[in-house]
Amino acid sequence: MRIANHFTKSLLASSVGLGALCMSGTAWAQQSTDTAPQAQDDADDGFDDNFDDNVIIVTASKRETTLQELPVSVSVTSGDTIEQAQIRDILDLQTVAPSLRVSQLQSSTNTTFIIRGFGNGANNIGVEPSVGVFIDGVFRSRSAGQIGDLANVARVEVLRGPQSTLFGKNASAGVISVVTREPQFEFGGSVEATYGNFNQVVLKADITGPITDTLAFSVDGGYNRRDGFFDIVNLDEEINDRDRFNARGQLLFEPNDDLKFRFIADYSRLDEVCCFAGNLVAGPTVPALAAVNGGQPALDAENLFAGNAFSNIVPENVVESYGASLQSDWSTGAINVTSITSYRRLEAFEQNDIDFSAADVANEIADQTIETFTSELRIASDFDGPFNFLLGGFYFDEDISETSQITTGEDIRTFFELLTPTGPGTFGGVEAALGLTPGSIFTGGLTDEAFSLNNRSFSIFGTVDFEVTDRLTLSAGFNYTDDEKDFAINITALDSLANINLVDAVIVGQLIPFLGADATNPAAIAAFAADPATAPIFGAISAAATDPTQNPLLGLQPFQFQPPFVNVPNSVENARTSDTDLSYTLRASYEVTDNINVYVTYATGFKASSINLSRDSRPTAADFTPGPFGSTILAPPSNILNAGLAVPNLGTGGRIAGPEDAEVYEAGLKAQFDRVGFNVAVFEQILDGFQSNIFTGTGFALNNAGEQTTFGIEFDTTVNPVDPLVLTLALTYLDANFDSFVGSPVGDLSGEQVGGVSPISLATSATYTHEFGSGAQLIGRVDYSYESNVAINNGLPTFNAALGNTQLFRREVNLVNGAITLRLENGLEFSAFARNLLDERFITTVFDGVAQAGTVSGYPNAPRTYGGTIRFKF
Repeated sequence: MRIANHFTKSLLASSVGLGALCMSGTAWAQQSTDTAPQAQDDADDGFDDNFDDNVIIVTASKRETTLQELPVSVSVTSGDTIEQAQIRDILDLQTVAPSLRVSQLQSSTNTTFIIRGFGNGANNIGVEPSVGVFIDGVFRSRSAGQIGDLANVARVEVLRGPQSTLFGKNASAGVISVVTREPQFEFGGSVEATYGNFNQVVLKADITGPITDTLAFSVDGGYNRRDGFFDIVNLDEEINDRDRFNARGQLLFEPNDDLKFRFIADYSRLDEVCCFAGNLVAGPTVPALAAVNGGQPALDAENLFAGNAFSNIVPENVVESYGASLQSDWSTGAINVTSITSYRRLEAFEQNDIDFSAADVANEIADQTIETFTSELRIASDFDGPFNFLLGGFYFDEDISETSQITTGEDIRTFFELLTPTGPGTFGGVEAALGLTPGSIFTGGLTDEAFSLNNRSFSIFGTVDFEVTDRLTLSAGFNYTDDEKDFAINITALDSLANINLVDAVIVGQLIPFLGADATNPAAIAAFAADPATAPIFGAISAAATDPTQNPLLGLQPFQFQPPFVNVPNSVENARTSDTDLSYTLRASYEVTDNINVYVTYATGFKASSINLSRDSRPTAADFTPGPFGSTILAPPSNILNAGLAVPNLGTGGRIAGPEDAEVYEAGLKAQFDRVGFNVAVFEQILDGFQSNIFTGTGFALNNAGEQTTFGIEFDTTVNPVDPLVLTLALTYLDANFDSFVGSPVGDLSGEQVGGVSPISLATSATYTHEFGSGAQLIGRVDYSYESNVAINNGLPTFNAALGNTQLFRREVNLVNGAITLRLENGLEFSAFARNLLDERFITTVFDGVAQAGTVSGYPNAPRTYGGTIRFKF
């Protein structure tokens, strides 16, 4: 009730302004008698583009619908805009879609998509994204398979809010749907070449045409390379470069007017040196890094935007992605049947220096393989009568495997010894005291890991539309999902020190005179502790072992940051999830006039459980409670302990994040006049159990936030004041808060604003087209995107723990892009462009230094890029 009241009051408060805007827009339109220029004709996208002025056709509803008629909050970026603005991939798309935010992290394979302040899925291969990405109707389940260059795009549709009734694969935060051009039955194509700063070279080509009267083909490909934005100073190498290749072939078979088959096969490869992370806070470990680096600086301390990287290796990021899909469309009268079946395979390899310094401390290697099979069948009606429906089924089967290691470098032992009070030689003394092999601490690697996951799910979804009158339509939709996951986690901790609990080692040593060889026998220790005659002795030994003043070994605990793990499945944890959900949508839309539509929506969404496939995957507190300082001997009874599965230094965390449920109240208005059109949406979105995935410095803490609520207003408009000029503005206001999040890695966040969600975001553009008498055009475009100042996150688990989250890093975005294109009547085009024209610099995200308490690293945005393009269309 509180949420509904809040929503209603906010909607009523905004309605006065919306009414005034409608009135002024209508009055302005009545004064104008000129006709706006017709929308760009993308005839090769497979849809009929002979529509009214300023009308955009979208297929987000699984039917061809105008943007004004579609009662969904959606933004559409046309292929022409993508071409003019030099948008190369989905990362660049956020500059024209303010409700969408995209961030790339430590490798080319880790990209997070966020809509209306919500999104996750990068860095942890066991976490599905909350924002679903579909390319030609095929779901791309992980970010590594989504980030290739956009090729031959007809349009990109960004649907905001939970999408359950239109897409078989449920998406709790929103959907990005990329629609590419179909093959054509007339010969045509294009070739283009781009050269820019940082020696950027982009080559693209496509050709399409008929093979027979019923069979058409298209082939397109592209190559994109660029030098790195930044320099690895000590290795004289560049980082954050581009090296990408993609190719795709299509066949379109139309044996008659009622039947169509579209086959697509594609391949892409990425081989890049990525990604630069600079230092924001030089913690107390930085002098030790310099010392093991021969006294030379091992990193550029607190100088992020200088772009000086330091590393002991050149990072590697290699991604191969390929697959095929077959779409069949059959029309019989007013019934349309569509099926889409796809197979995809992704292989990704990365190697990174995880201490981000010139010192040879530790590197990480990860090798991933993802195989995905999807099949969707849907039936849609196109009746003249009051009822229409969509009914579909979706099947998803995916196998994921990953092997990874943390390898130790030749400097790691000396580096960590310099951080101890006794300095060099410390670990030799520890090895002697604990009976370890000399030289075994911090040699031979830290971890060896293997993860696997199989996900099988199916869903049945559909919508029903009922036209109560010519102007009022009521809609209802549903999605029933059944999702099952089986997973395995096998992690071997290789460091000898990490495999010893420093409390238990002292207890065992003190018990040897009493128990002899049984001093390591849990049953014998328990009997000794329970015997009234020896209990006081055990109590005194335990008290001394847990007292840092009496047990100096406890000071070594910070160096045990990669301890052993309990692998799964095991006798306590079955490593399986099974989720079912029924999501639904209720909507009423009303055509106020031929130019104005309004709608109200209540919708729910769902995302199934996610799995923590990282080296911080630990049993829950319900299954295990560690003793003081991670002691197993002093741990209270628990499922893990009772089953004999406990290992030294075992902690608790989370293997699984439960389902993510979304709920949205939304009201919208869409208006289209001769020279102006605008859309407004007011909403309140509640996410229950948001799957928070936070880097802890060594792995990822995956758990569920209690509840997040976002109130927002979205407004976008297109104005055509005179024929040559088109102005656009898209504005988003978001107020995102944690209603409850008690168990976050940075403390209780209940009542706090959600970090990284800018209250105000906007994207605006101006496009001016000058027509020459010869038929040539000169098109100038400038666009600006803005995100208001905001804390990047809610704190860092290590750095902010000692500061009470009082020192947060902030970001404000001001990006200006520009392009000018000369189109000649013979098909030649000449373009010049600049992205981030003013060379605005900001931090995209921050993280704790790996095994370096007090150090903070961060990722900067891309600097200014510019260049020129020559294109020929035929």
